[in-house]
Amino acid sequence: MTEPDPDADRERRDCLEQWDAAAGGWDKGGVWMRERAAAVSHWLIDAIEPEPGQQLLELAAGPGETGFLAAELIAPGGTLICSDQSEAMLEVARTRATELGLTNVTFRVINAESIDLPVASVDGVLCRWGYMLMVDPLAAFVETRRVLKPGGHLSLACWAEPAANQWLAVPRAVLIEHGLAEPSPPDAPGVFALADPQRLRALLEDAGFGEIEVDAVELDFGGDSFDEWWEIMLQMSPVGAAVRAATPELRRAVAAEVAKRLSAERTARTLVALASA
Repeated sequence: MTEPDPDADRERRDCLEQWDAAAGGWDKGGVWMRERAAAVSHWLIDAIEPEPGQQLLELAAGPGETGFLAAELIAPGGTLICSDQSEAMLEVARTRATELGLTNVTFRVINAESIDLPVASVDGVLCRWGYMLMVDPLAAFVETRRVLKPGGHLSLACWAEPAANQWLAVPRAVLIEHGLAEPSPPDAPGVFALADPQRLRALLEDAGFGEIEVDAVELDFGGDSFDEWWEIMLQMSPVGAAVRAATPELRRAVAAEVAKRLSAERTARTLVALASA
């Protein structure tokens, strides 16, 4: 029997606390992200080709915006399991589902490294920007394959390399330089943990998936003034907690440095992948 890893458990607790704290920001900034990330959500849904009557699982669903698009396609007779490890994030998703009038969605608190569902119980799994944050992504992929029916599909997204995502890389670097964050080991969970397409493919293969396709989608997170964009980032990401813990002078210094380094275009690139059980 594998002994518990205190460091890994601490990382899981820290991650959960961060996303619990960010849930309110996703409630407020949901429309902003939904509009700018629509191309990714549609890629993920198109890839698994949802059909009426199917059972789908969304992992690390956050506000549920990707899975909710699929929920409409599996009706009548189908069910979407909208899951996240954060109950606070699921509350945001429940509110959104009610606003949309969705009646074929159930909500579950699930950590993807240990999915409390039977073997071969779902037809498809969606996960937008979740696996990269997991302490043991291989365990999560193994669990995902376990709950998929034979021939079922997984579609996922994770952020590409830092050079293609300066909007993510620059704030993190500035926080580290100002002593508000610690550098992460290369293999630590985080936004760039699965940025290498070869590593992503290898993990999927090790988990037993086949017919693996890896592609990329380009996004644009610009269009707002820096101040507007920065406020949204502080609300919606763990960066916000680190900045709010700083003195007012340090907060201003961080914002000024991020603004100085970031292009006004704020383009982004995300990897997307499709794999079969």
